[in-house]
Amino acid sequence: MKSLIFILFFPLAAMSQSLTMEVQQYFYLKDFNKAENILLKILKDNPYNIEAIELLGDSYGHQTKWDDAIKLYKELVDSIPNNANYHYKYGGALGMKALSVNKLKALTIVDDVKEAFLKAAELDPNHIDTRWALVELYMQLPGIIGGSKSKSLNYANELKALSKVDGYLAKGYIYEYDDEPELAEKYYKMAITEGDSFLCYKRLINLYIGLKEYNTAIHYLEIAYTKFKSEEIIEEIKVISNKYNVPSILISE
Repeated sequence: MKSLIFILFFPLAAMSQSLTMEVQQYFYLKDFNKAENILLKILKDNPYNIEAIELLGDSYGHQTKWDDAIKLYKELVDSIPNNANYHYKYGGALGMKALSVNKLKALTIVDDVKEAFLKAAELDPNHIDTRWALVELYMQLPGIIGGSKSKSLNYANELKALSKVDGYLAKGYIYEYDDEPELAEKYYKMAITEGDSFLCYKRLINLYIGLKEYNTAIHYLEIAYTKFKSEEIIEEIKVISNKYNVPSILISE
């Protein structure tokens, strides 16, 4: 496909509202193959439709077609290099490919992943998802190829400046990954106080499950249920209670 730079100078027809809604409906239904087919037809008639290219890359990503997604995101990055989100998606697709191949092959991809995320962070100082990606990347990379807890913490601090709850969750993740459960617990509890969402409770509960503290996990699931009244929580309580023989007042009635 030719360079997309021409779209900056020549107005091209965007996707019609009806087509956009149809594609988004298939995304909502998780029928990414149908979304892909519609987008391919759109791009056959209008190969420079940026919205369709990005959505097609997204549909490939949802189907774990990483090479196809990488190709499309790379075209977007090359053509519109100042768009942080394109760099973020490109780095994410590369990162997922790195996880799907052998370690030797993955090593050849890591630098490109890092470069894409760092560029996205540079372009958009408020891009929360990119900073989350960098927190995880620097924690998971071995030190010999650029992993760094201190860099991960730096991006967690940048997250905290943008969103306190994200900053606390990021620090909880870092300390949990680094096998410092007391500090992880501290920051997850701070996230709960700040954000009071089920996601915050979920991170803390998963920490307790990993530590085999099942009674404490059940306790916080019960607290979460009083707040969010979700059947998903009841089902998780049942699973833990039955698997580890832990009583719960919510399922003993």
